[in-house]
Amino acid sequence: MEKFSKLKELVAGVEADVEKFYNAGNGAAGTRVRKAMQDLKVLAQEIRTEVTEKKNTTK
Repeated sequence: MEKFSKLKELVAGVEADVEKFYNAGNGAAGTRVRKAMQDLKVLAQEIRTEVTEKKNTTK
C-alpha cells in the first residue's frame, strides 16, 4: 500500500510539469515529465510484482 501512495504522489507531483510542457511548450518540463513517467513505470512494475506474490501465497 505504501508504494501505491508513492505512485499517487508522483503523479500529483508531475502534474505542473505536464501543464508546462503541453500548454506552454517548456522543453525542460518535458524532460522532467519523461523522467517521472519512467519512475512511474518502475514503481508500477514493483506493485504488480507484489500483488502477484501476495495473490499466489494466499491460495
